Amino acid sequence: MSQAIADGPLGNSRPTTVVPWRAQRGPQLEAIRKHWVEELFFGGAVGGGKSDWLLGDFGQDVPQPWGKNWHGILFRKTYPELEDLISRSQEVYPEWFPRVQWLSSDKTWIWPNGATLKMRYLESTTDWMRYWGHAYTWIGWDELPSWPDMVAYTKLKARLRSAHPVPNKRIRATGNPGGPGHHAVKMYWKIDQYPLGGHVFEQGGMKRLFIRSRLQDNQLLLANDPKYSERLAGLGSPDLVRAWLEGDWSVVSGAFFPEFSSGHILEPFEIPKHWVRFRSMDWGSAKPFAVNWWAVSDGELSEVPRGAMINYREWYGMQEGQPNVGLKLTAEEVADGILLREAQDEKIDMSVLDPSAFAVNGGPSIASRMAGRKAYFQQADNKRVSQRGALSGWDLVRHRLKGDDAPMIYFFSTCTETIRTLPALQHDEMRPEDVDTDGEDHAGDSVRYACSSRPWVRNAAHTPPPKFPIQQSVREIIDGRRRKRLGDG
Repeated sequence: MSQAIADGPLGNSRPTTVVPWRAQRGPQLEAIRKHWVEELFFGGAVGGGKSDWLLGDFGQDVPQPWGKNWHGILFRKTYPELEDLISRSQEVYPEWFPRVQWLSSDKTWIWPNGATLKMRYLESTTDWMRYWGHAYTWIGWDELPSWPDMVAYTKLKARLRSAHPVPNKRIRATGNPGGPGHHAVKMYWKIDQYPLGGHVFEQGGMKRLFIRSRLQDNQLLLANDPKYSERLAGLGSPDLVRAWLEGDWSVVSGAFFPEFSSGHILEPFEIPKHWVRFRSMDWGSAKPFAVNWWAVSDGELSEVPRGAMINYREWYGMQEGQPNVGLKLTAEEVADGILLREAQDEKIDMSVLDPSAFAVNGGPSIASRMAGRKAYFQQADNKRVSQRGALSGWDLVRHRLKGDDAPMIYFFSTCTETIRTLPALQHDEMRPEDVDTDGEDHAGDSVRYACSSRPWVRNAAHTPPPKFPIQQSVREIIDGRRRKRLGDG
């Protein structure tokens, strides 16, 4: 087999080395040719040849004139996952480069010309700090959606640098639909806007590109394991299987709330003034906070059942374009922002807040500091999962999403972050009845607090019609005549 021929600029020379590994025709070959795109995400189907692509994308620059200064690092989320990737690299690289050496103790490939590839894992949210002073010409991320956010990815973008004139320094990432970081990845590469991929756009001075992988494009796998797709088809719901086979990013695999649909979304309308209104909030600083404003229907509007909750406003404290990254506002700034978003004559009947905000750790609590700015909250019910037969907060959310004849919870279309993150919540692998807290669960927690707050219905006040004389008692007739005689009637 020979190396794939590039169609983009490789620098001053063309590849000349004949090697055993070769990119398969289709998306894998297209992705490996885009050297000039600084950030490329090759994502989609299970078994789409994505990990091989990462190894091949790094390896193709090793024999180039700049190979001695070609230094890369390839990340996985956990060590067991990294071991699988190392095993595959030990099949690919020695056959491709017979003189390459694997340093097991350092988890690093070293080539005779000086090129190196480190293979590492980043499990905790701060592990990226170990590489802050490093410099790499190639950075790879295998299964990027397995990280709950893009923090480590964006921080380590600054490590893409070299003191030498190395062309085409780049970052490469792969991933399947689903996982805690599903929506963060979709947003970063604009997969919602360009679901079929192939659109290059520039942001922050770097070009980005999403290329979609599908199982049918990995002909080598299908030839060697023709029943692979059939086995996948029996492993989950039709939507999940579609995500695995076709790389469909519109599917949220493993969704905690598959009940959520467009039927829960309403175009904004004027909320009747007499409806009960209340707030719910999940506190966050480095991570986003979520404030949701709710109204409880009295059944006056036929479109919304009596007792149904409507999320008519939200404030999601997220850095723009960086899912799951908070604004780091003080309690006072958040309190001021909440009141600023409310109308002067808006009556809030109740407010519930994340119980952690009431903790006193050597000073006033977050809740008391917010109260000092006249944003008052009471402690929310934080029962996440069912205990001794009692419905948990998540059960109450699901019950409202399902309803009986109609859903009992709705969201204005303007509440975009709640609509984005609630259906993307994933099951915790260790506790399937709970949400994976590594994901972007802040708006979900706020919704849970709201559903657990026992909201009530307030009927419109009705003024009784005046009584005719025949309906009045003797006492009412006497009192009426007295007021008239005294000039009060």
